[in-house]
Amino acid sequence: MLEGSASTEPAAEIVRRLTDQGIDIVRIGYPDLIGTERGKDVLVERLPDVMEHGVAFCRAVYYTSPQADVVPVPGGLDQGLPDISIRPDLSTLVPLPWEPGVAACLGDTVDPAEGGPFPEAPREVVRAAATRLAELGLTGVVGPELEYFLLEPDGSGGWRRYDDAPGNVYVAGTKGDRGSHILRTLRALRPMDLGVTMGNHEFSGGQFEINLHHGEAVDAADRAFRFKSAIKELARRDGLLATFMAKPFNDEGGSGFHAHLSCADAAGRNVFADPAGPYGLSQTAMYAIGGVLAHAPALAALLNPTINSYKRFGPDTLAPWLIDWGLDNRSAMVRVPPERGAASRFEVRLGDASANPYIGIAGLLAAAYLGIRDRVEPPAPLEGYGYDTSRSPMLPSSLPEALDALAADDALGEVLGKEFTTAYLAYKRNEVERFSQFVTDWEFREYAYHL
Repeated sequence: MLEGSASTEPAAEIVRRLTDQGIDIVRIGYPDLIGTERGKDVLVERLPDVMEHGVAFCRAVYYTSPQADVVPVPGGLDQGLPDISIRPDLSTLVPLPWEPGVAACLGDTVDPAEGGPFPEAPREVVRAAATRLAELGLTGVVGPELEYFLLEPDGSGGWRRYDDAPGNVYVAGTKGDRGSHILRTLRALRPMDLGVTMGNHEFSGGQFEINLHHGEAVDAADRAFRFKSAIKELARRDGLLATFMAKPFNDEGGSGFHAHLSCADAAGRNVFADPAGPYGLSQTAMYAIGGVLAHAPALAALLNPTINSYKRFGPDTLAPWLIDWGLDNRSAMVRVPPERGAASRFEVRLGDASANPYIGIAGLLAAAYLGIRDRVEPPAPLEGYGYDTSRSPMLPSSLPEALDALAADDALGEVLGKEFTTAYLAYKRNEVERFSQFVTDWEFREYAYHL
């Protein structure tokens, strides 16, 4: 973090302090609906005006597809493309180690017409879910784990897996990372206060994982979002492509967004711990697990948000396929690691790396809140290897199926907010429609010659 306390300083003092530290540009970034970072660079002397009035963006930016289609979500095109306002959250201001003179912060979204927070903004959605959990006297604590593939140019205008070789599973050093990507990335991210702790080559060729320390849920979402943006930026600077796409290759597994979840009381004690409880877990923990299982079909729409996401699922993938939980069992959707006491938690393995961290974490908080509030008991834990459909129900097998489950889950939608849920469903159903009209390489290869 930058020196000083930006959240309480007068604007002129903030400008003076930043200038003294060699900062002449402040970058304000915010997530759109799918987790892409949008933003604006501001000259430091213009910061006081931006602090007071914000910076205007077209509201439809929230609904822009990766290919720059403006998706017709209510409140955008149909309202004549109105503005929203982004206000810098200077408590998140950090220097960018790879861009001298630039400090970056997150922005909060304000609806100029109403003067209050924009309810469809992902940061507001996770805050709203955290607020509901706080009604029970609880704070959600989340530890994000994100996997990604690093790609290099293939010489013909495409991309291939970086340093691709079989068998480099969980290795460190140059054996699976000839350019020391992990070492350089850990060192670059250390000053950004993202809670980066460690990293390694993952299971698949060219795949990596960097772990983030656990923390309060909104802060964890902030750090996971900034982490993804930073990884992609650092890769571009090396002439590489980092992708958090769920399953980019037919011959390799996918990339997960695993989230470790626990809850703390007002005194900071982990309320999931109970040595006398079943499996060493408290009744609160069991209810939270029950809530995540009960709302899993709808959660899939948030944590597995793309057409591609559902190609990561299936038997023997170590990605979930069924709605189940187990004790230190990686074939289950929810895994309870072996640590107990202050480290009691459960790991939700449902999410893939393409998920917007704000929306995914908001969904988990909402499901845990509903489970605890409604005293939802989970079934018996999975024993042995999973993927047996006679023992547990299946997760949605496609994005349309998951979206239907989200639309039908009134309780989860109420916690997340009607405005957000309506916008998200409209955006994602348009994505399904666009895909259904697109001719893929598979179709041409399968049909063109013989039919």
